[in-house]
Amino acid sequence: MAKKARQRISYGSSRLPSPVVTRFESLFAAWPCRKPRISRPFPQSLPRSPQEARKQSQSRGPYAPASRAAHPPYPAHAYITVTTRLTWPPFAAVLELPNSSPGGHRLGVNGLAVDRDNSILYSGGRDGVICAWDLNRDLLAPSDYNHSAVVDTSARANGRSRQTRFRAQTQAHTHWINDIALAQHHHAVVSASSDLLVKVWRPHSSDTQEPATLGQHADYVKCVATPSQSTNWVASGGLDRKICLWDLAGGGKTLEIDVSGEEMTEKGSVYALNVNHSILASGGPESIVRLWDPKTGKRITKFVGHTDNIRAILVNESGDMVMTASSDQTVKVWSVTAGRCMHTLTMHNDSVWSLFSDDPELGIFYSSDRSGLVVKTDVRGTLGEMDDGISLAVAQENDGVSKVVACGDSIWTATARSSINRWANVDTSADIQLPEVFKQHRASIATTRSRESSIPSLQALPPAINPPAKKTIPAKSVLRISNTATFPPAAGREADEASVHTFRKGSEVLIEPETNVVEPVHQLPEETIEGQFGLVKHRLLNDRRRVLTLDTAGDVLLWDLIQCKPIKRFGKRHLEDVVPEVNTREAVAPWCSIDTSSGNLTVVLEPFNCFDAEMYADELTLDEPIEFREDQRINLGKWVLRYLFANLIDEEIRRDEAHRRKLNEVVEKRMTIGRGNPPLAISIPPPAGWGTLDMDGPTPRGNAAQYPPMTPGLAIGMATPGSPFPPGLDSLNTPLSPLDKRASQVSRPSVERDDYFSDAIHSPEAAKPAQTPAAEAPPPEDKTAKTPSESSKDKEKDKDKDGKDKEGNGKATPFVMKKFRMGMPSFGSKKLGRSASTAAAEKPAVVDEKAEESESSSSHEKEFEDNFLGVVQKIQNDYEKQLAENPESLVETRICPSLPNDTPVLKLPPGTKVILQEETSGGSAELYRGTVATVGADADIIEQRGPQWLSEVLLLNAIPPKDPIKVSFVLYPWQDKLPAITAADGNNRLNANRMLRVKKILAYVAERIETQPAEGEEPESNALKPEEYLELYCNDQLLPITMSLATLRAHVWKGGNDIVLHYKANGRKDIPMRPLETPEEPASVAKPDSAVGQAVTATGS
Repeated sequence: MAKKARQRISYGSSRLPSPVVTRFESLFAAWPCRKPRISRPFPQSLPRSPQEARKQSQSRGPYAPASRAAHPPYPAHAYITVTTRLTWPPFAAVLELPNSSPGGHRLGVNGLAVDRDNSILYSGGRDGVICAWDLNRDLLAPSDYNHSAVVDTSARANGRSRQTRFRAQTQAHTHWINDIALAQHHHAVVSASSDLLVKVWRPHSSDTQEPATLGQHADYVKCVATPSQSTNWVASGGLDRKICLWDLAGGGKTLEIDVSGEEMTEKGSVYALNVNHSILASGGPESIVRLWDPKTGKRITKFVGHTDNIRAILVNESGDMVMTASSDQTVKVWSVTAGRCMHTLTMHNDSVWSLFSDDPELGIFYSSDRSGLVVKTDVRGTLGEMDDGISLAVAQENDGVSKVVACGDSIWTATARSSINRWANVDTSADIQLPEVFKQHRASIATTRSRESSIPSLQALPPAINPPAKKTIPAKSVLRISNTATFPPAAGREADEASVHTFRKGSEVLIEPETNVVEPVHQLPEETIEGQFGLVKHRLLNDRRRVLTLDTAGDVLLWDLIQCKPIKRFGKRHLEDVVPEVNTREAVAPWCSIDTSSGNLTVVLEPFNCFDAEMYADELTLDEPIEFREDQRINLGKWVLRYLFANLIDEEIRRDEAHRRKLNEVVEKRMTIGRGNPPLAISIPPPAGWGTLDMDGPTPRGNAAQYPPMTPGLAIGMATPGSPFPPGLDSLNTPLSPLDKRASQVSRPSVERDDYFSDAIHSPEAAKPAQTPAAEAPPPEDKTAKTPSESSKDKEKDKDKDGKDKEGNGKATPFVMKKFRMGMPSFGSKKLGRSASTAAAEKPAVVDEKAEESESSSSHEKEFEDNFLGVVQKIQNDYEKQLAENPESLVETRICPSLPNDTPVLKLPPGTKVILQEETSGGSAELYRGTVATVGADADIIEQRGPQWLSEVLLLNAIPPKDPIKVSFVLYPWQDKLPAITAADGNNRLNANRMLRVKKILAYVAERIETQPAEGEEPESNALKPEEYLELYCNDQLLPITMSLATLRAHVWKGGNDIVLHYKANGRKDIPMRPLETPEEPASVAKPDSAVGQAVTATGS
């Protein structure tokens, strides 16, 4: 049994499930905004003067980057996601728009990694994109630290540009990328995402394949780590409280470690992870650091000491030191051999989010916090006394720094903005230019250490090679590394007094009369790697076909969800100001949901409601005119799916033609042989009435021009508890429209026969629509002559069967099951049974019970899985059965996709990405990714991973059956100036489909209050239509004739009770007052030639 999951198809960005929203709200609640430590925000492009810097800081908006070469008219991507609550997963489609240039993230950046060998920076963003950047810097050369805040002018003088340039990118995930890591000698980029997947991208491979999936967690994947560049595996941790080890060679999961908390299991989520060859360290909301054996998965030990979530972990190369950063504002250093905390570093005054070090023994490490402060700490030569190290505030970002990395003479920081900043590194060697008082204190410590040990001390640290002229480090840039450190002393106080007042434990708030303002070494970054603009807000309009979006630049765009592209741009405006300009007074059934959490537009469709919304065909604006029937409606969900997968349908038709060609070749050979051997006798058909009656309806063809798709009839029924007709007979009283007269009611699609308007209450059997165009009528009974004894036996058997049905659990006999078998494949069932046409063609035998048992068993002779391929195999199996029953008949196709007059042609952008996802308890996991242009080439993958309902919609034009939503209303004459239409018992409560228009209600009123032409009498050619001389009012408002009942209830009536409507004549036609003819008893009247043109049912209470 396949695991029950939820499926989606999306175009735009991925859908954010409700558990995700809850988790993010709790996450952001823990990250309140703080003011930056510096007095003014830095601009993201380098100013030429302090005056220009001030102008930039004053004019910078909340989202806009400082500068940008060119602003594309629209975001480059948008997603379309369709979700289904079935065993199979969701689809997603990414819309690629014209005039959009690749390169750069659209939302914040969460992951950074540097390839020192190739001078490449990799970044992973909240938009699910991994970008590669050419740094154009020699990262293998000795560091040349430069404290100036300007770009290296010597490089420019030599003609060498050190500007970072975009290299490549890939849309690896459909949700946030939370972490990335380099592996296999920097040739593999491993990413962890909130879409539950761990993927590997190989940007240096020649075939440039899409990222491959290593594995999947049951919830968000928060972190990923690799022990070294020579190993062939990585470790990942997530909110599912699991640590998984993955084989990079494609071997899948090699080890799984359950890290659920001992006391509070729900806090066992893994937020931080690091690993070397002997130790794997993890941490999370439990505030406990746990060490594991990466070979066996057994726990080694645990460290307790933090008081809040652990956000980052470092492990030294030898495996005897672990460094952790926590939201309790501390960095702790743990000794694995001693099993305890050795140092608690308190250089930060906010939640510490990131740690980085490329020193095997962690002698130099970098840290960043929620306030945006970036700190470099150097404890080399302190002989384990970290209080004697130096900690410098290198830079200050405007937002919290989620990731910091350093290499050579540069530091890169990632924040909630789409841009990445590069800062100049700071030299912390022995010749650092400290203030005089700090320099003397540092020199005295170095002298003491050099006497005690031969290990290189602070004084023995290698100076920078060919150092440039250095400016003095500001005194306010030197941070106190811990509460027990005496260097630097507190300003304006004695050392002992400072130690008393500044000592604190963990995250305990220190209340001081004066707050020392930290002044970072660098006020401005050396370079800003610009990002792009992503969507941050949306508003779905009333028609549910258009949506307004706001991007990070402040631009408002109007999107068409059907055409999968933006149609208008409003510039930099408030979103709420634009809504009244483009919104309409409509009420459309929910058929999709919108999400912009990944910076792209995501439209999510689910099978339980994606086929609920319709629009009238006369509201469409098409490039090529199409003749529609009067009041024809277009199903929005089926319309979009038809052309998202148009190439897939074409490929399936080609495969079907090839398969039938082989079958028909055998039939033609058999027919040729039959012509060479003419029959010796001619069979005479039996007289009429003696043979069996073939009631099989015609099967719609893919090119069924003679069977145009029918629009469901529109009927208004009395909202009474029962129907005057037996179940299933009321459809026979519905006259066909002029275009329908060529096709029988049996040949009409099932979704059109069980129409929107019928009696309010049906029996379960009557409420179920027929499920296929073929095999509508029950198989004919055997009309051969029987003896009286045989007839009596048959009656006794029928009585016995009826008694068993009533006394038992309601199960019908095999005969009854076959008689009322629904031919269309059931939606959501595990197996697909026999074909519809075969079931209808069978002649039920009532001779003996053994025959019934054999037929019952034969109906399960072949089963098919409930995926896309299962429907294809079932169609092919029907072909084989057709040949077995009619060996000399050519096989005709059973694939009948919707035609242009049912789903008008859409020309969707070929770059629109289509993604198949699986919805689980923790989120959505990707199973397939392609584009509108490539779904045909990927038919084999979609057949294996696609859901059954999608195949039935695309290939059979069959949507899941569902009862229509109806609206109840009452009709009264305006001020009693027109005849009333109340029934004999005074019941005037009516109901109809929510899509019924006002003009149809007026036609119903005209039919009831006016004298209809006599039978055979031709109506006047120039007669006025009901909507031309009648008006309908609700709450004293004149209603447009094109308004639907749904819109009327939502925007005019605005209540939950029955809608009260008044009809009124406008004077263009005289309507005499006449008493309403009341029937003696409840009756049902069918008026084929009425103005409504549909069945009208009236009955007493």
